[in-house]
Amino acid sequence: MPGLKENTSGHQIDLPGAKVGQVCVRFAPEPSGYLHIGHAKAALLNKYFAERYSGRLIVRFDDTNPSKESNEFVENVLKDIETLGVKYDVVTYTSDYFPKLMEMAESLIKQGKAYVDDTPKEQMRSERMDGVESKCRNSTVEENLLLWNEMVNGTKRGTQCCVRGKLDMQDPNKSLRDPVYYRCNPDPHHRVGSKYKVYPTYDFACPFVDALEGVTHALRSSEYHDRNAQYYRVLQDMGLRRVEIYEFSRLNMVYTVLSKRKLLWFVQNKKVEDWTDARFPTVQGIVRRGLKIEALIQFILEQGASKNLNLMEWDKLWTINKKIVDPVCGRHTAVLKDKHVPLTLTNGPEEPFVRILPRHKKYEGAGKKATTFANRILLEYADASVISVGEEVTLMDWGNAIIREIKTDNGMITQLVGELHLEGSVKTTKLKLTWLSDIEDLVSLSLVDFDYLINKKKLEEDENFLDNLNPCTRREALALGDPNMRNVKQGEVIQLERKGYYRCDVPFVRSSKPIVLFSIPDGRQKSTSIISGA
Repeated sequence: MPGLKENTSGHQIDLPGAKVGQVCVRFAPEPSGYLHIGHAKAALLNKYFAERYSGRLIVRFDDTNPSKESNEFVENVLKDIETLGVKYDVVTYTSDYFPKLMEMAESLIKQGKAYVDDTPKEQMRSERMDGVESKCRNSTVEENLLLWNEMVNGTKRGTQCCVRGKLDMQDPNKSLRDPVYYRCNPDPHHRVGSKYKVYPTYDFACPFVDALEGVTHALRSSEYHDRNAQYYRVLQDMGLRRVEIYEFSRLNMVYTVLSKRKLLWFVQNKKVEDWTDARFPTVQGIVRRGLKIEALIQFILEQGASKNLNLMEWDKLWTINKKIVDPVCGRHTAVLKDKHVPLTLTNGPEEPFVRILPRHKKYEGAGKKATTFANRILLEYADASVISVGEEVTLMDWGNAIIREIKTDNGMITQLVGELHLEGSVKTTKLKLTWLSDIEDLVSLSLVDFDYLINKKKLEEDENFLDNLNPCTRREALALGDPNMRNVKQGEVIQLERKGYYRCDVPFVRSSKPIVLFSIPDGRQKSTSIISGA
């Protein structure tokens, strides 16, 4: 990750006790959704440290909850990791270690370091809060092994039980109050089918697999801070070597929820198309909205491994993006379909003619476009409404014209009449107008704009996101575009002159089907043209 050194106020980030060539880190997503911008930060920091110390990077799927996980999520997480440019040494799965994890759980039961508990969930939660020991805490090893066997076989009795670590019910750090290690779950697993009826919790599996895979430094976001002591204690009870935890701050974005449970709600309730929806903070969603991965990497690296919890503005990210797309994206012209006015140029060309112009005046690589000049052209209604009779205006890429007549019907402008004044000075005119020749070749466009999915900048812990849903998050306007837009490819970013930046979501297929363009925020526009979080 070049640039991190400069981007963190000149301080290179160090991993405690790290030695070049001996570092092993892991990025461990749960395959219960697509990667979002918060996961991207963790993935990129792991990549940075692996490269900085010439170490190894493991991608490990933390697949311990069959009820939420699927192969679709595994495939898309791997696709997202590739999109982020993260190179890894190996892909592993926590499910690869299920037999060893079960052996460890049984060993801890035999050593008296874990026990089987059938206390109802709510009661167990309140006992942990109050530091009250479970009635099962002092069961004999034999009693525990009998119930563990029921759990392994997924019997009715087994489903009422869980395995808990015997740590310290009086510890002020509640994560050490006999955490749950294993649960019964009859759902089939996306990789191993119905082979197992018991699954380890993240708190049990993570330290175990980290130690087994040779991880030297486990990167975790600071929301897990209170559970670090538990992580070290579990390793100790297992008799495994210490793995150093390295904390970084979780990435929080304004008007955005990053909980996969909440994102899943939007997908299931058809509030968005799917996980790739342009209103989503997933990697695929923001790329579909028009974000360049270079911008995302730069944005995340500028924060470095900061420990401060901060709420980041999307505007900052889109400003970086604009600096990347503006110097290279092709320029095109469009007018709104129902809101344009014809301008007849009395001395315009008798027959339309075509000039080949650059698609970007300062960047040859953007290629050329064919622009048609005719004596009847189309202007935006908003532009026509501010022109006065006798005014000289500039028609971009053509020259000046003087407006001689404005025709109206019921107060609405229906037509303008003018004449070209090509010797006029562009410097003296107030209005510089985009225009399109009124020809049959114009293409249909659908200009789509998005808003945030929630309408509150920051949701507090106790607030329900459902109470803060934005009622209108997608707006569409039909437009006419210059014929060159038939060649715009899916995923290409263009600028519509005086309208902004757009990413082509659906390219030209046939005349009856509009080209679909997604508006890309540029970091300056508010509310109507802003990134939509979720």
